[in-house]
Amino acid sequence: MNHATGPAQQQPVSSELGAALGACRRAFVATAAFSGMSNLLMLTGALFMLEVYDRILPSRSVPTLVALLILVAGLYAAQGMIDTIRSRILVRVGHSLDESMSGRVYDAIIRLPLRIGAKSEGTQPIRDLDSVRSFLSGTGPVAFFDLPWMPVYLAICFLFHTFIGLTALFGAIVLVILTLITEVKTRHPTRSAAQFAVARNALLEASRRNAEAITAMGMVGRTAKRWHDLNRNYVVTSGRASDVGGGLGAASKVLRLLLQSAILAVGAWLVINQQSTPGIIIAGSILGARALAPVDLAIANWRGFVAARQSWQRLSKLLGHLPPQSDPMPLKPPARTLVVQNGAVAPPGLQKIVCQEVNFTLAAGKALGVIGPTASGKSSLARMLVGVWRPLRGTVRLDGATLDQWSSEALGRHIGYVPQDVELFNGTVAQNICRFEDPPDPDAVIAAAQAAGVHELIINLSEGYDTVIGDHGSALSAGQAQRIALARALYRDPFLVVLDEPNSNLDAEGDEALTRAILGLRARGAITVVIAHRPSAIAGVDYILVMAKGRQQQFGPKEEVLSRVMPANAAPRSLKLAEHGGAG
Repeated sequence: MNHATGPAQQQPVSSELGAALGACRRAFVATAAFSGMSNLLMLTGALFMLEVYDRILPSRSVPTLVALLILVAGLYAAQGMIDTIRSRILVRVGHSLDESMSGRVYDAIIRLPLRIGAKSEGTQPIRDLDSVRSFLSGTGPVAFFDLPWMPVYLAICFLFHTFIGLTALFGAIVLVILTLITEVKTRHPTRSAAQFAVARNALLEASRRNAEAITAMGMVGRTAKRWHDLNRNYVVTSGRASDVGGGLGAASKVLRLLLQSAILAVGAWLVINQQSTPGIIIAGSILGARALAPVDLAIANWRGFVAARQSWQRLSKLLGHLPPQSDPMPLKPPARTLVVQNGAVAPPGLQKIVCQEVNFTLAAGKALGVIGPTASGKSSLARMLVGVWRPLRGTVRLDGATLDQWSSEALGRHIGYVPQDVELFNGTVAQNICRFEDPPDPDAVIAAAQAAGVHELIINLSEGYDTVIGDHGSALSAGQAQRIALARALYRDPFLVVLDEPNSNLDAEGDEALTRAILGLRARGAITVVIAHRPSAIAGVDYILVMAKGRQQQFGPKEEVLSRVMPANAAPRSLKLAEHGGAG
């Protein structure tokens, strides 16, 4: 809830990711050191061939050959160990970045729809973090640590002979040009593929969530066609990026092989003209190929690098848009009043006000029913009251303090909320009621279920409170899910309880339980706000607020307001039974 205004907001956009990666500075230094040792040990093969051809073969010394072979085997083993350690360090760097940023990214995913609404990209930020972590943990960074050693290998080639050095240098220049071409050619298709992947995944998730409606109304073929079009575009653009990267990768491989042969040819010409030794031919060929290997590896991993860079940029933009929240000074639990002063709110990401000019005050123990036609702003008001939508104008205050003076976690302990579209999570009934508190309080869970009148229903389930309800509460009926959501809202006796059409799926028994729950809330001094279409939902309230066209029309005692908005003989019997604890 609180939107930090402290120093964290003044930092550069990429500071969080940069700081998380900067915390791994010692690991990068160690990786660079191990890369240096590995590249020095890479000289082993070239020097071994040089000694074999120039010293051992002319001398025909078998003991020298055996000793040299044992030494080379030890050096190769050391190189293998160093490369393994370097690889593991990079994996740990990826894990460290994920450990540092995954919670922050998850928090941003939750907050983003509340800031920009339906324009948010779902779980894409987590996939972006995975992309960056995978690149850091792979072979891509190895190429960048090895690139600084290219001049060393080229210098040794020049030491062998100027012509050998020039041949290797020419190949290096051509490979660098290929790398730049790879960067230019893969940038656009990689970005397009990422955009199509987001759209494809969003449609797939929406189709899975609405599978029953899609099947029942014969929409499978049409939604499948939409998904097929998006998937085809994704495959085409992804394939285009792969074609470019693969083609240039193959070209670099051919060039490296050609360079080895060219160095052999140049070396042979030098030997023929008695300007070099046979050992230098082989050693120069090996070193020339090794000099170009980092560039070749960079080209092979360039697509991953471009994807990771784009993911990094998106994450930096997201985290800059949603700076870290600071925890304000803890306040005492609210216990006296709810005051809305000239409240006005718009959906996240839009400037069209859907609820405005709302003014009312409720004292502890009071209950308010909000009625009005469809699209009159009732649910928008509910979201403003619980703090998920920030007021564009006016304030919502609990005991005189605006909602943003509490952190989200602190405010959540004092608020119970049943949204219009009930969402339960995959887990047990008890876990859902206790809001996945760890460890849960069994007594508080049972007390909440009893307050919601759902305890008997729960113990009659297959495994009682330990019944796993499945994703979205799929193991429960709509009415059961709504009643368990009410128990969740009542967990640990919150001060403000907002119920948005809490009886839309309830039968007569559920209506009666709802009314008893509202009366119980009033009896213990809580404030209750009930958004209602069915009259039975407001049987337990004592105030009515009438909404129409996004504006407050009337507010006052229930009987007084209802007498003005409907004929006396039309008032349903359920509205007159609050004092008896019953419902119509």
